[in-house]
Amino acid sequence: MKAAVRERYGGPVEIKDVAMPDVEDGRVLVRVRATSINRGDYYSLVGRPALARPMMGGVRRPKSPLLGGDFAGVVEAVGAGVTEFKPGDEVFGGKTGAFAEYVTPKESLALKPANVSFEEAAAVPVAALTALQALRRGEAEPGQRVLINGASGGVGIFAVQIAKSLGAHVTAVCSTRNVEQSRSVGADRVIDYTKDDFTREREQYDVLLDVAGSKSFRACKRVLKKDARFVIIGGPMGTPLLGPMGHIGAVKLSSVGGSRKTMFFIAAFSRADMDTLRDMLGSGALRPVIDEIYPFERIGDALRKIGTGHVPGKLVVTI
Repeated sequence: MKAAVRERYGGPVEIKDVAMPDVEDGRVLVRVRATSINRGDYYSLVGRPALARPMMGGVRRPKSPLLGGDFAGVVEAVGAGVTEFKPGDEVFGGKTGAFAEYVTPKESLALKPANVSFEEAAAVPVAALTALQALRRGEAEPGQRVLINGASGGVGIFAVQIAKSLGAHVTAVCSTRNVEQSRSVGADRVIDYTKDDFTREREQYDVLLDVAGSKSFRACKRVLKKDARFVIIGGPMGTPLLGPMGHIGAVKLSSVGGSRKTMFFIAAFSRADMDTLRDMLGSGALRPVIDEIYPFERIGDALRKIGTGHVPGKLVVTI
């Protein structure tokens, strides 16, 4: 099968023939029709932060040349013990090495709603799952005030929509060009960070989702209620050694001894959460915003674009 690979950190990214994955017991063979690019894919490509390379599978060079996480496609075969899926089912989900013609997920997939395209479904898994689990970690509830700093990227757009579906009052922070986009996906209030500093506002929040990592915790604390939750989802690229880990560590240190809870987490796939996203997609409560669609042979261009850190929505690749 064809797959996008990189033999060393930093690339180049090339489309090569690789071995087909085996359909093991409990797994499903999916012919991938579309995938999407996440910030984590770029970090895996360039091997940053350097301190995280052991978790990427190799310190000097990647253990596996494969990249990618999101996919949407059609089931071609199922392994022993699989009863929920059958050949011909249209599905979406997550699997390491998803920048390829075939993947073999286990628990990390769900049936694709019929009213959603492969491209739309492929834009969902990692980003929407991160947003969903972040709001759960922040204990967002109906009537609470939720601020999303970095509301125009992949995770932020889904966070706005999911917070609204939970009944929260949502404030989105983004740049001028994305103000209308944030309103269109349901934000009750939008702050243009090029004109106003949300940490200087009088409004206070129950939950703050920090996707952008553009403000220190000391500054954000001014707009957090005494029992607020501050959920760190991402951060600036930072140094090659630490990457966003520098921002994450600074927030945790600054919050020690305070009443506001700060937390950082890494999203984990589960069948139940994928089914939740499926239902939200099918009902229209969740709507992907796609910035650009690339053919498979230009996946390297898509990875370079996500590396700029200024993509309004999701980048999707057809395979």
